[in-house]
Amino acid sequence: MPRAHITLDRRALVAPVRRRTFGSFVEHLGRCVYTGLYEPGHPTANEDGFRMDVVALVRELGSSTVRYPGGNFVSGFRWEDSVGPREQRPVRRDLAWHALESNQVGLDEFARWLKLTGSELMLAVNVATRGILPALDLLEYANHPSGTALSDLRIANGTPEPHDIRMWCLGNEMDGPWQTGFMTADDYGKIAARTAAAMKMADKDLELVVCGSSGSGMPTFGDWERTVLEHTYDHVDYVSCHAYYQELDGDLGSFLASATDMDFFIDTVVATADHVGFKKRSTKKINISFDEWNVWYLKEHMESQQDETEWRHAPRQLEDTYTVADAVVVGNLLMTLLRRSDRVTSASLAQLVNVIAPIRTEPGGPAWRQTTFHPFSITSRLASGEVVRPVIESPVYETARYGEAAVVDAVATVDEDRAAVFLVNRDLAEAAQVTIDVRGLGSSRVAEALTLADPDVYAKNTLDDQNRVVPAANTSAVLADGVLTVTLPPVSWTAIALR
Repeated sequence: MPRAHITLDRRALVAPVRRRTFGSFVEHLGRCVYTGLYEPGHPTANEDGFRMDVVALVRELGSSTVRYPGGNFVSGFRWEDSVGPREQRPVRRDLAWHALESNQVGLDEFARWLKLTGSELMLAVNVATRGILPALDLLEYANHPSGTALSDLRIANGTPEPHDIRMWCLGNEMDGPWQTGFMTADDYGKIAARTAAAMKMADKDLELVVCGSSGSGMPTFGDWERTVLEHTYDHVDYVSCHAYYQELDGDLGSFLASATDMDFFIDTVVATADHVGFKKRSTKKINISFDEWNVWYLKEHMESQQDETEWRHAPRQLEDTYTVADAVVVGNLLMTLLRRSDRVTSASLAQLVNVIAPIRTEPGGPAWRQTTFHPFSITSRLASGEVVRPVIESPVYETARYGEAAVVDAVATVDEDRAAVFLVNRDLAEAAQVTIDVRGLGSSRVAEALTLADPDVYAKNTLDDQNRVVPAANTSAVLADGVLTVTLPPVSWTAIALR
C-alpha cells in the first residue's frame, strides 16, 4: 500500500480562493445552447425558452463565470445578428463547426439566463474577421447606460439596464490554422493592442484577456505569448491558456498525471509574461485566464470527423461521455488551478452542457450529471478563504508522457472557521494510506468526507443509468490529535471538509 504524508499550515498561504476559478464556457456549438440550455416547449422551459432543470444543475455545479459565445464560433460571429426581435434575426452559416446558427439565443437572452444561474458574463469579441469598431459598438450596446444610439437600441430591445460586463476576451485561439481569420503572433498582437486600447478609452476599468497559445504543444508556444504581450502588455490584464487532456493508447498512468503538464504550462506562460514585463520595466503583472480546460477525446473526434455537405441546426457534436478516470483527472486539474491562484485568477471549464460537458440533456427529456460534474461542484462548494500550499511526501511513479509523477497529490483551502483538503490517488491498483498534519489549520473535526471512485475506472453516467457514479462518504477519514488519516481508493478523487 502506498503511504503519503502531507503537512498543512495556514501560514503557507498562496493566494485567496478566486471565485472566477470556477468558471465555465458556453459556445454556440452542437447542442450546448440549442436543446442544451435553451429548448422552448420543454416541460421545464421558462418564458425565455430556457430549461430550468439545466439552470438548477448549473447552480449546483457552482459555475461563477461563463465565457460566451465562443470559442471558434466567435471568429465568424456578427453580434448584431443576435439582438432585437427574434423573428427578424438572420440564420447564418457557422464555418467553425459546419452548422447553421439561428441566433434565437443572443446577448440579451443569455444575460438573463446568467442571472438565473447567478453567474458572471465573460464576453468574447470577434477580432479575427471584424475589428475595432464592431468591438466598440458591442461594448456600447452592452455597457453604456442610455442616451446613445446603441444603448438606446438595447433599451428598445427590452433590456433597460446595462449588462456591465467586466471581462472581455480579444478573440479566440488566434494561433490556430483551424480558426477563421487566424493570424501570426505579430499581426494578432497589433490588432489586439489597438482593440484593447480603444476599449479602455471607453472604459478604463475593463478586464481584457489576450489570446495565448491554443495549447502547449503548438509549434509557436512561448514565442507566441512573448510576441503578443510585447504588443499588448500595457493594455491587457490576462493572457489565456487552453489545455485538453485524454487517455491515449491505453496509457492510463500518464493520463492520471495530466495535472503535471498543466503545471508546466502555467510555469512557462508566467515566466514569459514576467520576462516581457521586466523588459518593459513594468510593475504590472499579467495574470492567466485558463479559459478552456477539460478532458476531451479530441483524437477520436478528429478520426471520426468527415467532410460535411449538409448544414444543420444544432447537430450532435463532441458529446463525450465521461468515466471515473476522467472525473479524477478533472478534479486534479481543478486542484492545480487552485494551487496556482497567485497567477491563475480566472478559469473556464469547457464546456457547460452536452459539448464535452459536466451536464448532459436529451431533447424533451431529462438533464443529468456526468462523472466530471461531481469534483467540480464539490470543490466549488467547499473551497473558500485562502489557498494553502501543502508539503507532500509521496511515492512517485514513472509515466511515459510526463516523466515522474507523485502517486498522491493534494491542495487545501482555509477560512476563518473551516478548511478543505482535496486529494487524488493516481495508483492504478492500490489504495493509498495518507496522513495529514492539520495542526497548523486549527481544525478539530471532520465535517464531511467524499470520495469519487469505482472498481471500474471506466464506469459512466448515461441516459439509462444517470447515477451509476456518484461520490460516496469516505468513512476512513479520521482526525485525532491534529492528524487526519484517510484511505484513498485506487484512481480516486477525495474532498474532506474540516471544522
